[in-house]
Amino acid sequence: MTEQKKDLTTLIQKQQTERFASYQPSKFKIRDIVRWYISRKVLPPKAGYDSFKQTWFEQIDLTLPGDRVWWIGHATTLIRLDGKFILTDPVFSKRASPSQFTGPKRRTPPALDIAELPQIDFIVISHNHYDHLDYNSIRKLIDRFTNITILVPLGLKAILSKWGAKQIIELDWWDSSTMGKFTFTATPAKHWSKRGLFDENKALWCGWMIQSDSNNQNNGKSLYFMGDSGYCSSLKEIGERFTTIDLALIPIGAYAPRWFMHSQHIDPQQAIQLFDELHCKSAVAIHWGAFELADEPIDEPPELLNSHKADRHFHLLKIGGNLAINHLEYGLE
Repeated sequence: MTEQKKDLTTLIQKQQTERFASYQPSKFKIRDIVRWYISRKVLPPKAGYDSFKQTWFEQIDLTLPGDRVWWIGHATTLIRLDGKFILTDPVFSKRASPSQFTGPKRRTPPALDIAELPQIDFIVISHNHYDHLDYNSIRKLIDRFTNITILVPLGLKAILSKWGAKQIIELDWWDSSTMGKFTFTATPAKHWSKRGLFDENKALWCGWMIQSDSNNQNNGKSLYFMGDSGYCSSLKEIGERFTTIDLALIPIGAYAPRWFMHSQHIDPQQAIQLFDELHCKSAVAIHWGAFELADEPIDEPPELLNSHKADRHFHLLKIGGNLAINHLEYGLE
């Protein structure tokens, strides 16, 4: 390799490393990561895993009419909006890991298998962590739904193309793509990205605002999928730009210990704070109950949410459960 080519390669690698530094990714010190791993002690749910599954799992019913969201598990939801079906961060595998032999395993199964899904039109991906971007799930979805459109934040198009996806739309924060009656906008999040040893923050992370411009009497709806995020005051701008959020899908899990997790994941109380600051009409709690990614037991997030949400329309669904998306009734059935 000539010196000129070496210099160019070095420059490209440096640009990739610094690419999203201005987006203020979550930062971790090596000693803090080691401290967390050494001190980890994940407690089981109070009544055990079998009882937790019986309490928080129900048979999914896809025959219900109208605009609706079903919780498949973790950050995976199935959305029917204006006759189209959308999947968020589809993960159907038994482990959130590069290997299905090790890594965080599912404590509760997904509400259905990929083979049981209706015709999926769109997939939105928030970032590349293994509990949000799963190779096996994406490959099966691409094989089954050959015309599917996948929307991703900057830096993820290449990997999705490598996996066989044909229709990929890659967006920066605040960029939008309109397809038919739908507009998808990538929104800011306080998080980070990493999938291998040398790719930290070389791809962006985001949330998604999904808007339908229906011609029917409901006059369209707006749905916000937060993905993963720590709390930061700049997230208020989402509510300023999108003054109507009919339904928000807000994470409530993977928050303990706070000294380590606070910069990358909100806790239930902060989820409620963001619900208020973004002026959401209703919300569904996601990102809990499936994988043990932090130190809290998987039955703690719903308890804390219930203790703080008061009369807000912030819903705790069972895996397989659903909620109608109706801005006229503030998310109620």
